[in-house]
Amino acid sequence: MIDPEKGFTSDVITDPNRFVGRIDLIRSCMQALNSPNSLIAIYGKRGVGKSSLLRQVQQMALGDYTLATHAGLNHEIPIKPRKYLTVFYTCDSIIESGEALVSRLCNDQDEEDGLLRLVPHDGKEIVEFTRAKEVSAGADLKVVNWGAKGVETSKYARVVEGDTVQTFRNFVSSIVQHQVKGRMKRDGLLILLDEFDVLENKRGLGSLIKSLSSKDIKFGICGIGQDLTDLIEDHASVERLLEQGAIHVKTMPTPEARNILNKAEELFKGELAIENDVKDEIVRVSQGYPYFIQMIGKSCVSKASQLGLQTINMHVYNRVLEDIKGGVAFPTLESSYQRAIGNSEARQMLLHLMAEQPEENTLFHEDVGRIFLKKVRSDAEDFDVDYLDQNLPRLLDKKFGSVIRRIPEGQGIYEFTNPVFRLYVNLRVI
Repeated sequence: MIDPEKGFTSDVITDPNRFVGRIDLIRSCMQALNSPNSLIAIYGKRGVGKSSLLRQVQQMALGDYTLATHAGLNHEIPIKPRKYLTVFYTCDSIIESGEALVSRLCNDQDEEDGLLRLVPHDGKEIVEFTRAKEVSAGADLKVVNWGAKGVETSKYARVVEGDTVQTFRNFVSSIVQHQVKGRMKRDGLLILLDEFDVLENKRGLGSLIKSLSSKDIKFGICGIGQDLTDLIEDHASVERLLEQGAIHVKTMPTPEARNILNKAEELFKGELAIENDVKDEIVRVSQGYPYFIQMIGKSCVSKASQLGLQTINMHVYNRVLEDIKGGVAFPTLESSYQRAIGNSEARQMLLHLMAEQPEENTLFHEDVGRIFLKKVRSDAEDFDVDYLDQNLPRLLDKKFGSVIRRIPEGQGIYEFTNPVFRLYVNLRVI
């Protein structure tokens, strides 16, 4: 059996040697990192590789510019690039608010990415101890009593009971003073927040990011375009921070998408080959979403191993396609599919009609994926799909996975919440 993970992975790509394409985005990330005052905001649809790009930002922030070198951007790397201490946190849907996120950051004990690992050892209590040369007339008597000839003062970076935000501020201040500027001699602290879109209530985070952002402290967020709107609405000045750091990740152009498969073939080191017509088909059905390419690639490797083959040919690919069409290839996507349609054949047909509708340009960011209900109604009539308005709400309902969402740009406009699910529906047969 050949291990599919050697060439393909559905996980976030952290190794710069496995990262493919995105030259313009890498350039933008370098510029944002080396700008003293900016908020890095990597945004785009699900499945386009945002999280992997954010991990590459972290690598460059630590001083590893392997990715930029491989991309042919060696001449654009600053002579003295800014180096950071980094914090990386992946949000989850259990986090209910901005304050809850800050609380998580303050308590995250991850040994590689956590904030708490950077707080000086004594930082939870006393991080600084100084003695003033003389007592000033306005010194507090209790402080004066600590020393006969001078005033002993202590600076704390510890938990402030009942005030999560101030605790976070204390921790960050302590890290900057004692680790960034002191022991490690770095240019700043970089706090990266992945999966930012799962946080429903972002109130207060825009203000916090704006107030803490400086040449010593930089934030990076990764989510969907709506996240940027939420931050700007929370604090209008965030928009100025985004001028140099907003990085829109779109679907991959065909040559870059094909290079994912070429890179995988290279990583298998002769154990496995992928025929060119198979590469063409995988790129075509994936429509530029690298995550879907990785998923199909893994399935093809597993199927080739089952058949005792060392080449992924059209026979192997078609067998994988049969598994997808039958709902046995990707259990997570199939589960979402079944929850969405329930027991309704009409709703199943409606879902497929929406998935098959040609993608339209959006009003913002030249993105794609809008569905116009007016066009779906016309198609539904052709296929005798009745009760469209009765079947549509379940597809929007969070209890059933909310596979589509309304777009506030106009009446009757929707989009799939997960474009990869849309690709899956297009391959799934009724």
